[in-house]
Amino acid sequence: MAVEIVNRYAAGYKDPTNQAGSTKEDNVKTSIVELKTSTPGVTKRERIKTGYNDVNDYSEYLQSKYRYMNTGSTSMEGVPTTVSVSGAFLKKCMNDLKKAKYLEENLAALPDCAKSAVAGCRGTLTSLSYRIDADGNISVAMSGTSDPDGKIARENAERKVKEKKADEEKIAKRRKEKKAAEEKNAERRAQRKKNLEKATEGMFTVSASGTDIKNVTMNLIASVSGIAAPKGAGFDMKA
Repeated sequence: MAVEIVNRYAAGYKDPTNQAGSTKEDNVKTSIVELKTSTPGVTKRERIKTGYNDVNDYSEYLQSKYRYMNTGSTSMEGVPTTVSVSGAFLKKCMNDLKKAKYLEENLAALPDCAKSAVAGCRGTLTSLSYRIDADGNISVAMSGTSDPDGKIARENAERKVKEKKADEEKIAKRRKEKKAAEEKNAERRAQRKKNLEKATEGMFTVSASGTDIKNVTMNLIASVSGIAAPKGAGFDMKA
């Protein structure tokens, strides 16, 4: 079984959002926009970046959010899946907010689309392929089998379990690294405090104020020395 679906990117695609709240950092601009989701009528606020000078930098940014983009064969819902976006279209998107928004809407919707494909397809899917060409046209191809003995379904299920385990391990690793970094920072702070206390050991700072410089000075000396302040003539404040 092989199915191919094509959805053309309309030249008149409307961007219902504005760029209010955008910030600029060097040449890269971060904009807060409303992205459509795979659920009809539901949108989500998202920060997206444009203004890249190099398509490789833009691609790396996208892959940090959508790990399945242009990374060869991956797995979604246990089904071998490829997601490819034309470098020519990436180049068009990296400095065009409307096209970048369109691209990220579709990339973000992929996991839910794959889930729907697996659940709604008769038989068992053996592969999924998503492709966005130089003009933004989206092609989806899927292959499957009736899988009478359930072997492929079991393999897909096993891959799905492995995916989940790998994601959990990544999360656990990040938490462990974060905890280790926090502990190391705490040790550094404690050591700096200890070094400061050692460096300032035996040091003191006292202050006093008044209208007679001699009395103020003698009072400070007495305070530091632990003796009574001497009594004597001072300076009178003149009117």
